[in-house]
Amino acid sequence: MAAQAAQAAQAEASESWYLALLGFAEHFRTSSPPKIRLCVHCLQAVFPFKPPQRIEARTHLQLGSVLYHHTKNSELARSHLEKAWLISQQIPQFEDVKFEAASLLSELYCQENSVDAAKPLLRKAIQISQQTPYWHCRLLFQLAQLHTLEKDLVSACDLLGVGAEYARVVGSEYTRALFLLSKGMLLLMERKLQEVHPLLTLCGQIVENWQGNPIQKESLRVFFLVLQVTHYLDAGQVKSVKPCLKQLQQCIQTISTLHDDEILPSNPADLFHWLPKEHMCVLVYLVTVMHSMQAGYLEKAQKYTDKALMQLEKLKMLDCSPILSSFQVILLEHIIMCRLVTGHKATALQEISQVCQLCQQSPRLFSNHAAQLHTLLGLYCISVNCMDNAEAQFTTALRLTTHQELWAFIVTNLASVYIREGNRHQELYNLLERINPDHNFPVSSHCLRAAAFYIRGLFSFFQGRYNEAKRFLRETLKMSNAEDLNRLTACSLVLLGHIFYVLGNHRESNNMVVPAMQLASKIPDMSVQLWSSALLRDLNKACGNAMDAHEAAQMHQNFSQQLLQDHIEACSLPEHNLITWTDGPPPVQFQAQNGPTTSLASLL
Repeated sequence: MAAQAAQAAQAEASESWYLALLGFAEHFRTSSPPKIRLCVHCLQAVFPFKPPQRIEARTHLQLGSVLYHHTKNSELARSHLEKAWLISQQIPQFEDVKFEAASLLSELYCQENSVDAAKPLLRKAIQISQQTPYWHCRLLFQLAQLHTLEKDLVSACDLLGVGAEYARVVGSEYTRALFLLSKGMLLLMERKLQEVHPLLTLCGQIVENWQGNPIQKESLRVFFLVLQVTHYLDAGQVKSVKPCLKQLQQCIQTISTLHDDEILPSNPADLFHWLPKEHMCVLVYLVTVMHSMQAGYLEKAQKYTDKALMQLEKLKMLDCSPILSSFQVILLEHIIMCRLVTGHKATALQEISQVCQLCQQSPRLFSNHAAQLHTLLGLYCISVNCMDNAEAQFTTALRLTTHQELWAFIVTNLASVYIREGNRHQELYNLLERINPDHNFPVSSHCLRAAAFYIRGLFSFFQGRYNEAKRFLRETLKMSNAEDLNRLTACSLVLLGHIFYVLGNHRESNNMVVPAMQLASKIPDMSVQLWSSALLRDLNKACGNAMDAHEAAQMHQNFSQQLLQDHIEACSLPEHNLITWTDGPPPVQFQAQNGPTTSLASLL
């Protein structure tokens, strides 16, 4: 009896010193600012007491976690996490420490580019966690994410499929939906559309039938609708997407009115969130911007970009999640294209420079967006009539991309460069053959196929083959009208108007140019306005309408002056030197130029 009492007293004493050290460590960790060195000292002081294995393993995990999150001493962090993982495997009923150590250690391995060490560790943890639903699901998500970052989407999809089946078996329809939606996202990335459609249908049924926490249900619905909307936008179906986009916008409004319930789900497998509410809000702004830009509602795109960027700035003060930088870069990529259309080249150039700076901070971000960055520079080069640089930028972008839609977009724009240069016939024929909209068009995008018809029409126009040009342009008009592609409609109308003007059919020319001008003003598309006003001036002059001709000439003069002023401002910026960058990471700084070095003739 005395021996038992002594043992109990020893355990109590052991617990009291341990709790005291733990309390000090936590106090130092949560101090403002945190006193990490003192926190580490307190935790290290546990080991000389020769604590039981459970306390030893937990302390190694705590030390590894503090060192990993708050210091640059990754070697010491790794050592502690490896010990936590090793010791905890020998202790029964010690799942939380065991699997948290495995999860954190694999994260650290990935950060050190030791992916080959992370994979077997996660596989082992997944294998022995089947009786612990929360950790089993979390580790499956983690390994799937690792494969995704390595661009091994097949292995990632397989793991997500395993996770979905496991979640079904343990009675978690919510987490089953998360696994399936994540798999749907990867299948969309792989363009496996035959597999995506039945999967999204199943997800839609699960989401509608699941009765649980309202915020979790709405967040599943947002995930589902974001996939649907991006699928439509990838296919260039700007009109068809509208009902889904409206549902998505209503859904995010519903979420913003719901309060986060602190009640934990009864099923531990349900303890997951897709994205925080605030991140979802930015994402919905982002897909709205993508839609507005494709549809040619550029003022609306600007409005939602401003809202999203403001929200992002607030979030980034408190949250360093890499997804926020990705959202910011995608938003900027879209608004840059809008600026180039609306005749704000100088602002676009400064925003391209901003994207460069964001990419400098993250090699992964640069790797994912390098092709888009060179594409944007190519578009900027076209706008300031630097055709050699545009060609170099597009060629670099083609070398860097594996994304089919982006490839087709770049090729279409490169073809427009060759058409303008007028002496690159063989290269142009080769390109046009690769994006032939009449047969074997390489992507399923409605919008890109319509653009390919337009490029064919433009080429035929420059070659004087007017009937052929009209056929291609009518095809573009038919397709762009079907999906409300306003910019392509405006471009096709003004080019058709030009053809009829050259053929002497002034009445038909006027019927094309007037709606082109109205649409271009609504977008607003500065280049099409410039072109339309020049045509209206010449048309009215030819028809003897002196007043209308004078008014059109005045409009043309105003547009020319605005574009010329913006052109000079853009080319005078130090960032203009970015047009010569075609290799390696973005340059860190730019030398100011004495003045513009590009031809202004095309604007006058």
